[in-house]
Amino acid sequence: MIQFKPEGIYCPQADVYIDPWLPVNKAIITHGHSDHARPGHKEYLCHTLSKEILKLRLGQDISVQTLAYNEAISINGVKISLHPAGHIIGSAQVRLEYRGEVWVISGDYKVLNDGVSAPFEAVKCNSFVTESTFGLPIYDFDPFEKIYADMNNWWQNNSKDGFNSVIIGYSLGKAQNILQHLQASDTRIYLHGAVANINDALRLSGFDFKGERLGEAFDRKKLNGDIIIAPMSVIGSPWLRKFLPYRIAVCSGWMTLRGARRRYGVDKGFVLSDHCDFKQLNYAIKETGAENIYVTHGYQSIYAKWLRESYGLNAIEIKTMFEPNPLEEIEEGL
Repeated sequence: MIQFKPEGIYCPQADVYIDPWLPVNKAIITHGHSDHARPGHKEYLCHTLSKEILKLRLGQDISVQTLAYNEAISINGVKISLHPAGHIIGSAQVRLEYRGEVWVISGDYKVLNDGVSAPFEAVKCNSFVTESTFGLPIYDFDPFEKIYADMNNWWQNNSKDGFNSVIIGYSLGKAQNILQHLQASDTRIYLHGAVANINDALRLSGFDFKGERLGEAFDRKKLNGDIIIAPMSVIGSPWLRKFLPYRIAVCSGWMTLRGARRRYGVDKGFVLSDHCDFKQLNYAIKETGAENIYVTHGYQSIYAKWLRESYGLNAIEIKTMFEPNPLEEIEEGL
């Protein structure tokens, strides 16, 4: 029922692609990150909460249809529905059923509940397409509660020491999780324009995250132990000088790796990811009950071999156009 073509993941019966890399007629989009939501498609289908993000990033005039979670449509006899992926706001797994056969294309996902995204829902299927961004045992993430407690302690200590705190996180997904969990009722929070733009789009869908957009009239003299949320692209840029004195932290699953903080040149690394760690991947795959696992986007060869040898699954490596890189996180929500 599913084919892996140069354009992307394809369902010939419905004549639709899931997260296609090249322009196609009909595209189902799992979420709004740029390695999944690409420009140039004639028609888009996504979750309701992804619509405004797609329009922001791909153009207000795109043709986009939406579905709620667990709402089903039929295209040429293929039953299609979207289910929570837990990755970011609006992220979805795509379930396709045809003549009793069920496939689930997960996109990006995580099992742990971040308190912002709709929690991951395991969907029973015959075949499951999974990412493997952090598909090695060394990736063993702490609970979100601990990570956010550490982050709050960090910026509060910075403020006491007379430093502003620059927190780096992807503008879609991670930035909203950070903002939701900052305990900063008496402290000003400033947003880089990329983060503010995402928040403005999400506001149209009913979300209201704290933070003030950094505009041209920003007065650096007002800074006094405050917080700045910005994307990875600002690291090493002159833009940061306006917040001196500051300490800077990166939020990324790659902070698990020894030396990652040094390579980024920052003061602190928080192991905060919108993806599954190794244990979460194993849990999710077992919960689907799928016998056929197609492993993409990350440690495909290693993780597919693990699934074959440890669980006896028919695990197959699938190469994708976009592959995660710990030093190139600007365009991906890692």
